[in-house]
Amino acid sequence: MSEFNQPLGGNEMPRFGGPATMMRLPTQADARGLDAAFIGVPLDIGTSNRPGARLGPRQIRDESRMLRPYNMATRAAPFDSLQVADIGDVPVNTFNLPKNLDIIDAFYQEVLSHGATPLTMGGDHTFTLPILRAIARRHGPVGLIHIDAHADVNDHMFGESIAHGTPIRRAQEEGLLDSQRVVQIGLRGTGYAADDFDWCRRQGFRVVTAEQCWHKSLEPLMAEVREQMGDGPVYISFDIDGLDPSVAPGTGTVEMAGLTAAQGLEIVRGAWGLNVVGGDLMEVAPPYDPSGNTALMGATLLYEMLCVLPGVMRRD
Repeated sequence: MSEFNQPLGGNEMPRFGGPATMMRLPTQADARGLDAAFIGVPLDIGTSNRPGARLGPRQIRDESRMLRPYNMATRAAPFDSLQVADIGDVPVNTFNLPKNLDIIDAFYQEVLSHGATPLTMGGDHTFTLPILRAIARRHGPVGLIHIDAHADVNDHMFGESIAHGTPIRRAQEEGLLDSQRVVQIGLRGTGYAADDFDWCRRQGFRVVTAEQCWHKSLEPLMAEVREQMGDGPVYISFDIDGLDPSVAPGTGTVEMAGLTAAQGLEIVRGAWGLNVVGGDLMEVAPPYDPSGNTALMGATLLYEMLCVLPGVMRRD
C-alpha cells in the first residue's frame, strides 16, 4: 500500500459516485503533513461582467472525477511522489470584498506554514492578490506565469482598487513580483486605448498576445520562459478565459480567438523543472457551460500543475 494519499479509482467506486473532492482525494482540515494542497476560493464578488465563478470550485471538483493518477504524456507520477489532499474551501465573506483579502491571506499563510504548496481553484481572479501576498511573504518576490485573455492591470474599476481586473497591477505595486520574471500569455480582445498592454511592458513583463500564439506549438516559447525564470520561485496563475471559448465557454468575460486546449497544456507542462511554489485556476463559471467541459479543462490544468511541482518523479 502506498504511503501517499491516492485518488479513489474508477474500479473501486463508479466515477459518478464517491466524494466530490479534487480527484476524489481524501480530505483533511488543514495542510498539516501535506506536500501539496488543493484549495477552493468560492467567491466572485470581484467580477465585472457575468457572475458565477463562486460555483467554480464545486464543479471543478465534480468534473475532476474523470482524472486518473498517472500522466500518460509526461510520465509524471504525483501521487507516488507527494502527499496531497483536498483541504476544502477558504471560509470567505460573501458580502465584503476587501475583508476577503485578509481572510484569504491568513488562510494561505497557515497552509504555507506547514510547507505545503497551494493549488487553488476559483473563484474570480481578484483573489490571486492575497494568495500572492502570502506566497511572497514566505518566498520573496516571485516570477509569474500568467495565462489570461486580460492583463488584469487596471488601476481602478468603478473607482475601486480591488477587483478581478486589478490584481496583477496591485501585486506589482506591492513588490510581490519579480518583474523581470513575469510573462503574460494569451492577452487579446478589445481595449480602451492602444497602449493598454504597455503598462505591463514598462514594468519589464513579457507580453505574449494570443495572436502571437496562433497556429503554433508553444513548446519553444516555454523553453524561453524556463530560461527567463531560472531557479527562483515561480507562481502559475491561469485564468480559464485564456483558453478560447470554443473549448472553455464557462467563464465570465469571454474573448474570441484564444489559446487552444493543447496550448494550455503546453504552457503548464512547460513549467516542468521550475521552482513552482503555487498555482491557481480561476474564473470557471459553471452556469455558462451546462456540459461541464470548462470545469473539466480547469481540473485537468490543476492536475497538470501538480505534475510539475518540484519533487514529482517521472516514470520511465
